[in-house]
Amino acid sequence: MHSPQAQNNLLVDEFDYELPDERIAKHPLGQRDASKLLVVRNGQMLETQFSQIAQHLPSGSFLMLNNTKVVRARLRFTKTSGANIEIFLIEPIAPADYAVSFAEHHRVKWKCLVGNLKRWKNEPLILHLPEHNTTITANKSAIYSDGVEVDFSWDNVALSFAQVVELCGEVPIPPYLNRRSEQRDNADYQTIYARPEGSVAAPTAGLHFTPQVFEQLAQRNVHPHYITLHVGAGTFRPMKSEHVGEHEMHSEHFFAERSLIEDYLNSNGAKIAVGTTTLRSMESLYWLGVKAHRRMLTDSLFVGQWEPYSIEPVSVEQSMRALLNLMDERATDVLAASTQIMITPGYRVRTANALITNFHQPRSTLLVLVSALLGERWREVYSYALNHDFRFLSYGDSSLLFFD
Repeated sequence: MHSPQAQNNLLVDEFDYELPDERIAKHPLGQRDASKLLVVRNGQMLETQFSQIAQHLPSGSFLMLNNTKVVRARLRFTKTSGANIEIFLIEPIAPADYAVSFAEHHRVKWKCLVGNLKRWKNEPLILHLPEHNTTITANKSAIYSDGVEVDFSWDNVALSFAQVVELCGEVPIPPYLNRRSEQRDNADYQTIYARPEGSVAAPTAGLHFTPQVFEQLAQRNVHPHYITLHVGAGTFRPMKSEHVGEHEMHSEHFFAERSLIEDYLNSNGAKIAVGTTTLRSMESLYWLGVKAHRRMLTDSLFVGQWEPYSIEPVSVEQSMRALLNLMDERATDVLAASTQIMITPGYRVRTANALITNFHQPRSTLLVLVSALLGERWREVYSYALNHDFRFLSYGDSSLLFFD
């Protein structure tokens, strides 16, 4: 175990570096797998292309990916006064289930972030879509410390909420791109295997994968296995505190199917996580299994930010089998949970041997996670990438980090 108190000694300044604007990729390459790949293994760094990644994964590896789908979460309303009100979908309140909420045909409630909130008094906001014979109404129903509860309704019951959002929303590209979303972002900012809707940010490590890459992986007996974590807006929130331990991590919902856990248990290959969201999901799944094994679970499945640092661990096999037993007890084939886990230096990853990930923002929780895997070598890796024309952040290049 690693005491959470140790985080109080970690200065956020230790995870800073200079990122010139020209190193930030404003758009992706035309061919997804043409991006650069930096392989870091056994103290060595090798520069190649993502299209060649199959050559660098051990045969028979267990590949884990986050198959969440980005929704067009940014909705723009204009008041009769001319004031612009931007509503950013965060998570469903009623119905609280993502799939059920998106399938609704008349009214839903969501927690949202609202731009220009002071200009929105108590009047309903109206958005007309005449070409679809639809009027959308937004009413502010409650204000929380971390968002606004918004009641959405629409008069065309032939449309589901998913279709409404698809028609009038915009893809919420990262704020550090400093541009409005464009038509091409609808496809670019989505993995080719995205399925369940719910994210407001893409699991960007997966953007590099193409059908050709999956074919090459299959030839080496490397097959995709999916977990779902709906990425929240908090993923872009920099650490503004002095110490890492003072940063409050955002909570995100994730879902794991029985088949994933069974396949994981039956695999003897190296475990490869695609993206920080996948790694955080799998580690959270492990700690849920630990809590199930130790009879510490409540009805609500949740992993707190520092919880893993103070619970006595068990083996991965014990954890996963405890989860299968839990699913039997609850008569379900899908575990729905949420996590606030923050992976920092001193944390021991148990569910993966390597991570495929992009190059992250300075002073971000994602960079702290990379530091937890590489130690101080993260600076050497990032310096190499900066000095060799790697493209950074969501639409940038990729790295394959072995850390076992």
